[in-house]
Amino acid sequence: MDGTLKAAHHALTGFMILHLSTFHLEGGAGVAATRLHRALLRSGRDSWMLIPKVENPETGVVPLADSKWKSYQAFGRFVFERLAFYPYEKDKTVRFAFSPAAAGADISEHPLVKKADIIHLHWINFGFLSMESLEKLFSLGKPIVWTQHDMWALTGGCHYSRGCEHYVKHCQYCPFLAKPDRYDISFSQFLKKEHIYKLGKMAFVSPSHWLDELTANAHLTKAIQHLTIPNCLDTTLFKPGDKKAIKQSLNLPTDKPLILFAGANTQDPRKGFHYFKEAIRLIRDTHNDIEVLIFGKSGAASFDSFPAPVHYLGKITETAKMIDVYNAADLIVVPSLEDNLPNTIMEAMACGTPAVGFETGGIPEMIDHQANGFIATLKSSESLAEGIKWVLTNNKEGKLSENARRKVLENYAETVVTKKYGQLYDSLL
Repeated sequence: MDGTLKAAHHALTGFMILHLSTFHLEGGAGVAATRLHRALLRSGRDSWMLIPKVENPETGVVPLADSKWKSYQAFGRFVFERLAFYPYEKDKTVRFAFSPAAAGADISEHPLVKKADIIHLHWINFGFLSMESLEKLFSLGKPIVWTQHDMWALTGGCHYSRGCEHYVKHCQYCPFLAKPDRYDISFSQFLKKEHIYKLGKMAFVSPSHWLDELTANAHLTKAIQHLTIPNCLDTTLFKPGDKKAIKQSLNLPTDKPLILFAGANTQDPRKGFHYFKEAIRLIRDTHNDIEVLIFGKSGAASFDSFPAPVHYLGKITETAKMIDVYNAADLIVVPSLEDNLPNTIMEAMACGTPAVGFETGGIPEMIDHQANGFIATLKSSESLAEGIKWVLTNNKEGKLSENARRKVLENYAETVVTKKYGQLYDSLL
């Protein structure tokens, strides 16, 4: 981390905010949490993060596992938490879609927790915090802010409900389970959350209006303060660059339209890669010069039958390279079937790259139809293909790119988001 944040940390005043997150710089939720922490530091807030482990040390980010033995313990909690769900899962497609929160660390006596004035929860599953851990934290009486990066806080265990609405009244007969029952594990987790949420003063933050509306209607959360504050982005980093020069530096063609798919895991059905592949096949008749950029977890062999040339870039962790890829693309396609407020859309648009996505979750809040991108009919490859063609046709003078960048500056810039969080923190204290 640069000296700017270090200097900011030395100059902090006021109360202390402690962010709790399973991940640091991995996954959308971990990245969003870290970006908020950094933005708060730059705004002058006393911000800290406590996470299971730190691979890239930075200002104010503290690992719970600060020794080899504690690292083994953290891994053991992850394994136990996953094994706790294994006997119940319907099939392997839901293996990581449901978290029983059966194992976790007791951090209620951790020095940062004791010092914190506000505890700010993010994504805390996979063995970081259990239901028992949460109960001990809530019982401390400190104000709690919970930024929801999926639906888990609303439900009896699933991260996205896939159309199930049992959480609106009471989770039971869970469709993720091999043997759904009236008193299954979704029912018991639902009861535990109901008990825990009554223990402390709290507020739920949803990055999208879509998730906030679900929060307003869900039995567990409708009586608790809730509001929408989007994730933030450093727009001094994510910005337009010299497209032709960047393509050359990445050894990409400079004379062909490049369509980007950026997924944490192309094999995750929720990411809609199948619809993207079919959409590309449909437009090859009229746009046979297009090529595709893909980054994320997958194997290059997965694209052998792809209907257009693929430049597979693997998993990208370096911010500078990620920014270059967004700038190299002529548009990004995000065909998620369920999503909150995808970082990939925000990042691409900040770089002046228009987006195409399905009308689901928070995506229509980010993409203004035919202004900075295109909103396609959910689960329609034909509509997705129409959107790709529309953007390629209508952005030749760069107007969509200008609008995309402006949307991010006005809604997701650090100063905009930290001001809203600052007002929330102040109100809770």
